[in-house]
Amino acid sequence: MTRPSIISVVAAVFLTLGFAPAQAQFNVTTYHYDNFRTGWNRGETVLTQSNLGSFGLLKTVTLDDQVDAQPLLVNGLTINGSRHNALYVATENNSVYAIDAQSGQVLLRRNLGSPVPWSDLPGYCNNNGLNVGIDGTPVIDSTSGNIYVIAFVLRDDKPAYFLHALSLTTLDDSAAPTKISATGILSNGRTYRFNAAVNRQRPALLLSNGTIYAGFGSFCDFATNESRGWVLGWNEANLSPLASNKLTNTLAKSVDQFFLTSIWMSGFGLAANAGGSVYFVTANSDPSGTSYNRFTNIAESATEISADLSTVESLFTPSDHAQLDQNDGDFGAGGLMLLPQQPGRYPDLAAAAGKDGNLYILDADGLGRNLATLSIGACWCGPSYYEDSAGLGRIVASGGSTIGVYVNSGKSKPNFVSKSQYTPIANGQNPGFFTSVSSNRTTAGTAVVWAVGRPTDNYPAYVDLYAIDPDTGALLFSGLAGEWQNTGGDSNIVPVVSDGLVYVASDQLLTIFGPGGDPHARLPDVPHVDMRAPLSPGEHEIYGIVESSKGPFVTIKTRMGSLLSIDTTNARRASRYAQPALGTAVLARGRFAGGNSQFNADAVLHAINHPAMWSPDR
Repeated sequence: MTRPSIISVVAAVFLTLGFAPAQAQFNVTTYHYDNFRTGWNRGETVLTQSNLGSFGLLKTVTLDDQVDAQPLLVNGLTINGSRHNALYVATENNSVYAIDAQSGQVLLRRNLGSPVPWSDLPGYCNNNGLNVGIDGTPVIDSTSGNIYVIAFVLRDDKPAYFLHALSLTTLDDSAAPTKISATGILSNGRTYRFNAAVNRQRPALLLSNGTIYAGFGSFCDFATNESRGWVLGWNEANLSPLASNKLTNTLAKSVDQFFLTSIWMSGFGLAANAGGSVYFVTANSDPSGTSYNRFTNIAESATEISADLSTVESLFTPSDHAQLDQNDGDFGAGGLMLLPQQPGRYPDLAAAAGKDGNLYILDADGLGRNLATLSIGACWCGPSYYEDSAGLGRIVASGGSTIGVYVNSGKSKPNFVSKSQYTPIANGQNPGFFTSVSSNRTTAGTAVVWAVGRPTDNYPAYVDLYAIDPDTGALLFSGLAGEWQNTGGDSNIVPVVSDGLVYVASDQLLTIFGPGGDPHARLPDVPHVDMRAPLSPGEHEIYGIVESSKGPFVTIKTRMGSLLSIDTTNARRASRYAQPALGTAVLARGRFAGGNSQFNADAVLHAINHPAMWSPDR
């Protein structure tokens, strides 16, 4: 199939909004700027490689909770009787803000209901803050004038998801909210029902050809006997569900009662091509490594499905998928990006990477064709794309702590070669981070790669904004951009660039950067809270690095350097056991036995591998 170029796509959007391309302000209506998920603002005329000397912090806006969703932007809206460029920020408190993009004034705020508290998540999953509310990035339709949001709400003491269509100018509901539900058929013919209590809506929403799509995964690989990956869709006009949905794992049984095959992608959005096919990457399933099946369990796979969600159209599963499952090596820790048309025999490409650090360049018209593999470093991340002054496509990778820029020099087959690198981006959490790119089309000297690092310690847990010259790898700017108290859960922050300003949403704070700002500004204090789960009498919480594993027993080296044997029997029985891998960090909750020489765990969670990020043992 063929796709329109990114130029024609962006031009069509501008014309729909009533602007000529050369004069348009840049709207950001979806995650990573477009449905290909390129992260490229190709209409930036203010910020260039040579004029960031006076760049810095202009404004800060206090918010009511942690922000996991990327901000969105629509210019020229009439709100409260005045014209504004409005920035939309959604928090884990289920609040949606409309904020003046220049002044930082809060124009509107709407709360969509009580978020689900940490205590109601499976096993006190520590990938989140104290609340889970709006987790996936919303999506905007400027034509209908709505922002579509999924809120995780505690209703009648039970978790539930609701899809809302909110007016951009009032934040009132434009249609009755839809409570999300679904059913799938397992391999034995049994009906399996969507369970909001064990499924996390983490990926950014997708709006394509009048349909809203959302992906779902798990909380911390807990409730593994119940949680499975889903792609669900709804008609934009009335929020009615599609007749079909995609259940990624339909197995009736598995060796260890692990099902999963989650869709989470560190918050990256489901992608779509011009024909409407939907793309995503799945994560791990049963740690035995034996449950993958291309028809009933598409674990560890880049996937293309039809717009009506009825058919898997193509699939790429790495040959080492069994090892990925066995070692929690999620391919689905990263997102999948589609590339605008490239020269040669394979014009339609996709790029995706995960925890093992392989960035696969795939034929998007048949994902089973792996055309190239780049080693970029472990990736809880997603790539970006832009075109240089010669019109050549460049992929911006962000695995490990490095920004790597690769240019496609291929003629008949893609051949991405390294152009520049910048190391290091500050990061004490899981490897990888997120970027976006701004440029004035393909004008030389205007391309800038923007990135937000992850915190390097447990307190104060600052995050930094970076601007990088992609031609040379030179650092053009760096500065404090916010905080991230939830050091047990990655900060998957995407910087948003539009019309000379850069926006960063973090924990309880929005920062606005631009020309004339203070490069050394002090950030306002945000309230600090204890991000640890409450313990019952006699219960303890211990961090360590896995030294060995045999049967139900896992031996860890504690932060003090001593060895501790953990019996995981109870944790496994309660499906509060995230499979650990040798050399990786875990957090165990439970009780000591045998004179403190053994620890009986009620829950075993993955932890960040850097001890500086660990909370104190207790």
